[in-house]
Amino acid sequence: MSSGIGANEYSHMVQKASPPSHGIKNFLWAFFSGGGICCLGQFLCELWQRIGFSLSQARGMTSVTLIFFTAILTLCHVFDDIARHTGAGTLVPITGFANSMVSPAMEFRREGFIAGAGAKMFSIAGPVLVYGISASVLYGLILWSITYLM
Repeated sequence: MSSGIGANEYSHMVQKASPPSHGIKNFLWAFFSGGGICCLGQFLCELWQRIGFSLSQARGMTSVTLIFFTAILTLCHVFDDIARHTGAGTLVPITGFANSMVSPAMEFRREGFIAGAGAKMFSIAGPVLVYGISASVLYGLILWSITYLM
């Protein structure tokens, strides 16, 4: 004799507890906020070039600038509020990577620079780096084998 709830009851409880989905609204927020970050990045790249950097240097400076400002906004607890409203648009570009590095480090800073902030800094970004680099090597080997072995 089972004392659990039925599938229909469980489904009803899940629907009642789940927040309503605003698919189109969320999509638009993510699209425009991510696009806005990309436009900001392009503006910064153009600005760095006008200052006198080459295109490749300006691209690097743009990445560093976006990471720096995201880290500052995360430290001031502003970036999380922005991300809460804009959704994946702020989390997908390089700004999301910077936020994923700074947030855990802030959370564990009481444990010290080495065991706390230093160790936890890569707790979220670490798997992304490992799988991203591994996937790029795998895809590179596949492309190389298709190009040169066939």
